[in-house]
Amino acid sequence: MTRVRPRDLAMLVVITLIWGFNLIVSKFGVSEIPPLLFTALRFGVLCALLFPFLRVVPGQMNAMVVAALLSGAINFALLFAGIAIAKNVSAVAIAAQLGVPFTTLLSIALLGETVHWRRWTGIGLSFGGVLVIGLDPQVFSHWPSLLLVIASAFVGSLGLIAVKRLSGFSPLELQAWFSWVSLPLLVLLAAVVERPGLEVLAGISWPGWGAIAYTAVLGSLVAHTGFYYLVQKYPVTSIAPMTVLSPVFSVAFGVWLLGDELTGRIAVGGALTLAGVLIINLRERRLTDTGS
Repeated sequence: MTRVRPRDLAMLVVITLIWGFNLIVSKFGVSEIPPLLFTALRFGVLCALLFPFLRVVPGQMNAMVVAALLSGAINFALLFAGIAIAKNVSAVAIAAQLGVPFTTLLSIALLGETVHWRRWTGIGLSFGGVLVIGLDPQVFSHWPSLLLVIASAFVGSLGLIAVKRLSGFSPLELQAWFSWVSLPLLVLLAAVVERPGLEVLAGISWPGWGAIAYTAVLGSLVAHTGFYYLVQKYPVTSIAPMTVLSPVFSVAFGVWLLGDELTGRIAVGGALTLAGVLIINLRERRLTDTGS
């Protein structure tokens, strides 16, 4: 494994810190703003910022629309809806990590990928850990939030498989198209389901707008762009394992700022899930780096 320079390692830790705090900021945001409207406004900010990066790639646009709806509108709508009704954000942060084993399973089913015992062990640990968390009384009493987040992780994994089939787009171009394709659907869903009036928009506080800006600018543009930069600079085996810090930060911030109760069951389930995700990441990235 290639050693990451101290400056780049610090950058990676900051990126995971941004992602970890992103969940907490999102909770503040959807506590004030209806979740579908919050999601639409988030993508609206990205649409404005990323307009210069829109570029049509012939033969790829139909597949792009599918990838954008899965990775963008549907994925985030389910996630923010789950966060909005969650009592314990720490449990949400851990359950969101199921995107890693879901992606592996979908790669087997849709891409014909072969998985050996190490990754099967990681998959089992990941799902077993979330099951342990789900049986915690304070989480079980709010099970719809956990199901929405798990559904978000599954849809996001489908989106990642769709993205793998695209070619000819830079990361910023992908984010631009994801935003512009997602926004009309999110506006429609918010109008039909939540029916927000102009007074809702006018009543959004500065902290509410700050939450929207944070999730769009820092959580998406800055963090993802920085992560792609590091992945291009180092083997992914050196980078990917550090991403498990993100839910760890989310749990810490949830306990500190939101008053989440870190029960023994959540701690054990979280440890199992993150261990499984780490195993999958290490093994998959090693295969990617070696080309085997």
